[in-house]
Amino acid sequence: MSTSLPLEGIRVLDFGRMLPAPYCTMILADLGAEVIRVEAPGFIFGNPPPFYENTSVGAFNNILMRNKKSLALNLKKKEKGALEIIHKLIQTVDIVVEGFRPGVTKKLGIDYESLSKINPSIVYCSITGYGQF
Repeated sequence: MSTSLPLEGIRVLDFGRMLPAPYCTMILADLGAEVIRVEAPGFIFGNPPPFYENTSVGAFNNILMRNKKSLALNLKKKEKGALEIIHKLIQTVDIVVEGFRPGVTKKLGIDYESLSKINPSIVYCSITGYGQF
C-alpha cells in the first residue's frame, strides 16, 4: 500500500513573511508539496516571540515553517546574484506564494509578469491578510 500525499511532486517557492502566506504554504507542505521558503537575512520579524522552551527559536517558526526547506537571500542587493538564483529556481517550481505590500514584488523583480516570462506555467498566489492598501 502506497502512502503518498496528494501534493507530492508539486514544488512551491514561498516568499511569505507574516502569517497568511506561511500558513498557506505550511498546509501545502503538510499535503506533500516541496516548499522552499525564501527568507530575507536579518528580517526583524523572521523569528518572532514567543520563544520555544527558553531558546531563541520562535514558536511561530516551529509551527508554520515545518516541512519546508529554507534559503536566505537578500533580494534588495541586486549585485549579489540573489535574483539570478530565484530565476533558476523559478524554472523548476509550479507555484509561487508571496505576501508583500503592493508594489514590492515589482521592485524586487519577483512579480508575476517577470517570473511568468521565465516559467509561463507557474501559479502565482499573492496573499494578504490585511487588504491591498
